[in-house]
Amino acid sequence: MKRSHRLRMPAVAAVSAAALAVAACSTSGSSSSSAPSAAASSSVALTASAPGITATTITVGSHQPLTGPAAPGYSEIAPASAAYFAYVNAHGGVYGRKVVYKYLDDAYNPATTASVVRQLVLQDNVYALFNGLGTPTHLAAVSFLNAQKVPDVFVASGCDCWNQPSTYPETFGYQLDYIREGKILGHYVATHFAGQKIAYFYQDDEFGMDGVKGLDAEIPHSMVVSRQTYVPTNVNIGPQVAALRASGAQEVVAFSIPAFTALLKLYGLKVGYNPTLVVSNVGTDPITLSGLLETYAKQGGATVNGNQLTAGIITDGYLPTLGDTSNSWITLFKKVHDQYDAKAPFDGNVVYGEAVAYAFVQAMLKAGKNPTRAALVSAINSGLPQGPLVAPYASGSANHAGATGAYIGIIKNGVLVKEGPVLTTDTSTSGPVTTSTAAPQQAPASGVPAP
Repeated sequence: MKRSHRLRMPAVAAVSAAALAVAACSTSGSSSSSAPSAAASSSVALTASAPGITATTITVGSHQPLTGPAAPGYSEIAPASAAYFAYVNAHGGVYGRKVVYKYLDDAYNPATTASVVRQLVLQDNVYALFNGLGTPTHLAAVSFLNAQKVPDVFVASGCDCWNQPSTYPETFGYQLDYIREGKILGHYVATHFAGQKIAYFYQDDEFGMDGVKGLDAEIPHSMVVSRQTYVPTNVNIGPQVAALRASGAQEVVAFSIPAFTALLKLYGLKVGYNPTLVVSNVGTDPITLSGLLETYAKQGGATVNGNQLTAGIITDGYLPTLGDTSNSWITLFKKVHDQYDAKAPFDGNVVYGEAVAYAFVQAMLKAGKNPTRAALVSAINSGLPQGPLVAPYASGSANHAGATGAYIGIIKNGVLVKEGPVLTTDTSTSGPVTTSTAAPQQAPASGVPAP
């Protein structure tokens, strides 16, 4: 199969100045803003307190896969974050400053990531690196960012490698890490498919290997009959699917990006192999996956119903489900999407992009009116509220992981449906998977966190 399926977008995303212009023309004035707007009118003068901080702006940067194998779905994340920043800017900003978000395309290529991150830090002088996406890609930049003492906040990857405060004191996770996720998915598999044949399909890097660590902590090794890996630069996974089929596995647990989740499903159907799929959250956004299945099938001369093919896929979620329209966070994020990002589908990638931007605003407010880079790191180290996450956030000076838990979900009629309670665990092989006792938080009425 040729790689012509890749989405093509501009190599460099527009700085969110366009979104700021929209915000400036908005009729939703500052009367509905929360504490940050009021704080801006205090006697404290706003100064250029750090690189990327002026009296009027906060400039942050990111590397994102706007093209390449991870672009389907993931290319929506940065524009969604920019949309939430535009919303905040229209409601008083962060202590009166507007957030300017510059994200550059790395095409999910580590060599490109290293280059664009150096540009953002050394030429564009960003205050922080925000939500850099991808495990293999961000690993190419993490040492540089820490050596430069640039806050490296809320990496868009669940690699446990970000949780090394002594080695990477500037780096913080956000989403559920892959070891915890593997344990939660593995706990479900071991409980619901006891005695059956299980196989693994995973990306051959820290992303996939961390997931497998978690799976192996919960699923008896005697149940695992095949372990197949892929690399994101090679879409021919026919040999791996043939091996999975030959193993007789009744369930396949995958830690895969969306493109390879779709390829796994289609290659399986091509050879008459249709096991139950249990897939990491990052590879199962229903809208993204349905679209990929239909697109890839069409390229091969077939017509399929994407929603039908995704039905029954088991996954997990650490943010509210789109189907829960009464949830205050979904209401807020849909409002922001409709006003500032309406061309994108309202899917899980958009919800993630807005949610992580909310966390960044929380951290910036806690960092103070004239923050240094060190102040942002200290603010996160001292702990952040749970916000839209369904389980507590594991921030702290000795713990730079992100969300600590998730619920199991099953895709039905193109929507992720929550199954059971929120579960939490740790990254050890012996730590139990238990039901979370943390109460969910409500979105603020203004949509902007308070200091």
